Amino acid sequence: MRVLVVYCHPVETSFAAALHDEAVAALRAAGHDVQDLDLYAEGFDPVLNRQGRIDYHDESRNRRSIERYVEQSRWAEGLVVVYPTWWYGLPAMLKGYFDRVWVPGVAFGFDAQGHITTGQLSNIRKIAGVTTSGAPWWVTELYMGNPGKRLIKRGFRKLCAPGCAFEWYQHYDIDRSTPASRAAFLAKVRTGLRAF
Repeated sequence: MRVLVVYCHPVETSFAAALHDEAVAALRAAGHDVQDLDLYAEGFDPVLNRQGRIDYHDESRNRRSIERYVEQSRWAEGLVVVYPTWWYGLPAMLKGYFDRVWVPGVAFGFDAQGHITTGQLSNIRKIAGVTTSGAPWWVTELYMGNPGKRLIKRGFRKLCAPGCAFEWYQHYDIDRSTPASRAAFLAKVRTGLRAF
């Protein structure tokens, strides 16, 4: 399977970096063809600026500065997103990636009545999220409803192939994690993504 890994964390010595390395290694060990996109290392500009917003609905113009990222999205059959959960959601850099790259004509369109049409990224048949969060499970899931997970599972997945499979890996309460809990989570990610 062709798998695009989108990684978002500014610190190369973070636990997120270890998760990213583990995810890429596990996917490659399973024989997948992996494109690895490190947003911070690339200096990706997440800002949807004034001109970008003006051009947003114009499919002849909205991909001018992001064509390479669009081609990666169209190339992929699987998508794995590795990031830290900050304020119960995606980091601004990662959210900006989807704001700027999954634009009309790429990830969705509009019918004659102006209603959104989905499934334009029907090449993507499977999505996985790998993340950490500072809050414990009950706060993230029960109190907040895990907004980041919902966005990926209900929002992004809807723009992909019908029946797009979904996997989720989250280490809760990371601020009180232990070497043992982190090692166990790395092993869980390794095992899960080797079977991706």
